[in-house]
Amino acid sequence: MSDCKTTVMLVDDHPLLRKGLRQLLAFEAEFEVVAEAGSGAEALATAPELDPDLIILDLNMQGMDGLETLKRLRDEGVTSRIVMLTVSDSNEDVIKAIGLGADGYLLKDSDPDELLEQIKKAASGKMVLSDAVNAALATAIRRPAEKPAADINSLTNREYEILSLIAKGQSNKLIARELDISDGTVKVHVKHLLKKLNLRSRVEAAVWMVNHQGRHGS
Repeated sequence: MSDCKTTVMLVDDHPLLRKGLRQLLAFEAEFEVVAEAGSGAEALATAPELDPDLIILDLNMQGMDGLETLKRLRDEGVTSRIVMLTVSDSNEDVIKAIGLGADGYLLKDSDPDELLEQIKKAASGKMVLSDAVNAALATAIRRPAEKPAADINSLTNREYEILSLIAKGQSNKLIARELDISDGTVKVHVKHLLKKLNLRSRVEAAVWMVNHQGRHGS
């Protein structure tokens, strides 16, 4: 597996949709689809060990739905960027997904070229949202979930460095290059710092860091 490629896992209970996504991603040399799962249970059995860079996750699956799958992946300590791909533009679904640790929320009826661009942005460390769901995210940010106060002093110097780079929107690969460490080492640090700060995703970590810096004027 090439170190320069973004590894991707597709989770959707429709084989045809997974095939379409695989073909779409095949147009871009930077992506490598390393796994597919047809259910939330399959995703949970594969993702923690595989630790792909990006997981594209269907919201409306039979059995364990995408939100429950997302929650359990984060509970398992999976730090992959997770983007929901769905037909639902319900504000409630968007807010729940972001609250449970999603790094993006895209609609299946998006134009294929636009969808590919958004997936590339997600892989590079950015939060991605279809236009139809931006308002819902704004609501979620104005009304953030209450969490126990986190202590930034619990972080090691290296974890703080990595958190600062996450807040700038950098991907694991860029962080690894900047700090001259391996992707794997970055992933381990991200896992530890999210746990220490009681956060569920890189998006939450970035928001937390920006808010923390704002309060302390640093």
